[in-house]
Amino acid sequence: MPDTYGLLILGGGPGGYVCAIRAAQLGLKVACIDKRAALGGTCLNIGCIPSKALLDSSERYAEMSRLERHGIIAGPAKLDLAKMLARKNKIVDDLTKGIAFLFKKYKVTFLQGVGKLIGKGQVAVQGPKGETTQVSAKSIVLATGSEPSSLPGINFDGKFVVSSTEALSFEQVPKQLLVIGGGYIGLELGSVWQRLGSRVTVLEFLPRILPLSDGEIATMVQKSLTKQGLEFHLDTKVTAVATKGNEVTLKAESKGQAIEFKGDKVLMAVGRRPMSAGIGLEEAGVEFDAKTRKVKVDSNWQTNVPGIYAIGDLIDGPMLAHKAMAEGEALAERLAGHAAMVNYDCIASVVYVHPEFASVGQTEEQLKQAGREYKIGKFPFQANGRAKCLDETEGIVKVLADAKTDRLLGVHIFGPRASDMIAEAVAVMEFSGSSEDVARIVHSHPTLSEAFGEAAKAAAFGMPLHG
Repeated sequence: MPDTYGLLILGGGPGGYVCAIRAAQLGLKVACIDKRAALGGTCLNIGCIPSKALLDSSERYAEMSRLERHGIIAGPAKLDLAKMLARKNKIVDDLTKGIAFLFKKYKVTFLQGVGKLIGKGQVAVQGPKGETTQVSAKSIVLATGSEPSSLPGINFDGKFVVSSTEALSFEQVPKQLLVIGGGYIGLELGSVWQRLGSRVTVLEFLPRILPLSDGEIATMVQKSLTKQGLEFHLDTKVTAVATKGNEVTLKAESKGQAIEFKGDKVLMAVGRRPMSAGIGLEEAGVEFDAKTRKVKVDSNWQTNVPGIYAIGDLIDGPMLAHKAMAEGEALAERLAGHAAMVNYDCIASVVYVHPEFASVGQTEEQLKQAGREYKIGKFPFQANGRAKCLDETEGIVKVLADAKTDRLLGVHIFGPRASDMIAEAVAVMEFSGSSEDVARIVHSHPTLSEAFGEAAKAAAFGMPLHG
C-alpha cells in the first residue's frame, strides 16, 4: 500500500517548501517531492540567491574604484573568481541545509525524485536511481516552478549559448558577453559580468528594456547601465546563433537591417516557462493553457480536479519567488481550515541592478490606459542627506496617487537600497493608505526612507519640503 499523507507537494522551491512547512506547523501530515537533493528549488539553488550573492560581490569589486572619493587609498583590486564563486556556493549550501533542518523540525517527509500524477490522490515518484514508489494524499499541490525559455531555432548548449544557470558559474570572465533579453535576468547577470571585466551587449526585441515597468524609470535604468558600460540594442530581433571554435556569432535584424555580433558567450534571458510537462496533467485531467502551459485554478488555487491545487510559476501572475511563497503559505492555511489571502495588487518587484529598482502597484502607463486620474510626486536621491553620505545619489522615488481620494496607486523607486525601501510602500498600500499618510509619517533622519516621505509630500501637497 502507498504511503498516505494529508498533503503532498510536487516541488521543493519557494512555493512548495513554504507550503509544506506551514501545513506541517498547522498539524497536517506532509510530504514534499523534489528532483534535487538540495531543497529550495530554482530560486535558492540556481536563481535568486546565487545571483544576488554574485551581484553583491561584483558590486564590492566595482566599489573599490570609488573609494578614493571617501579618502580611502587602496591598491588596485584583484579578482579571485574561484573564491567568489565558492562564497556564492556556500551561501546556497547553508540556506538549503536550513530548509532541510526545518523539514526535520516540523516532520515534513522529503522524497527525492520526480513526481507524476497517476490518479485521484495518487502520485508516482521516480527516485534518483530510477526506482519508483507510489504515494497518496487527500490534497496535492503542484509547485514545480519554471525553467528558462529559448528562442525558436536557438537552443542552449550549456557552454556557448547559456541560460541563467550556467551564467552563474562561468569559470572565467567572458571578454564579450552577448545578452538576449532586456528583462531583469539579463540586466542583473549582465551587470555582474560587466563589473568583473566583461564587455556586455544587451539585445532587446522591444523598443525598451523592462517592458512591464514604469517607462520613465526604465529609461533612467537604461541610461544608468549605459553609463556603467553596458551597450544596448533595442528593437532588435535575434534570428540565429552560430558557434565556431571559441567564438559565437549572433545574427539579428534591426529596422530592416541585418547586423552581426560576436562574443565568447551568449546568455539567453528571454523569459521563463512553467515546468508543467511530465507531471501528469493530461493523465489526471487537469486543465491548462495549451499555449503557455499555465495551469488553470480558481480563487482557492484549486484546479478543475478536486483535491489538486497549483501555485507559483505554474499559474497566472508574476513569476516571483515571494508571490509563490505567499500562495504556498495561504493555501496551507486554507487547507488547515484557516482564513488566508494574497493581495496580488500589492506584490512588489525588484531589479537588482545598481542602483536597485523596486516597484509596487500600477505604472503611469497602466493608469493612463485605464483612464484613471492620478497625481505624481517625485523626489531625487540627490537631495537626500543619507544618500549623499553613502555617495549613492543617483535615482528618484516616484509616487502615484488617485487624484480624488489620494489613495496610493503605485510607488517606483530607482536608487540605493530600493529593495528594502519598497516594503514601506507595500505596507501602506496593503492598508489602502494615501500619499498624505506617508507624508505624515515621521521618517528617521538621516535615512534613505525620507526620500519616500518627500515624494509623498510632493503628491499630497504639491511640493516636497526639501525640494
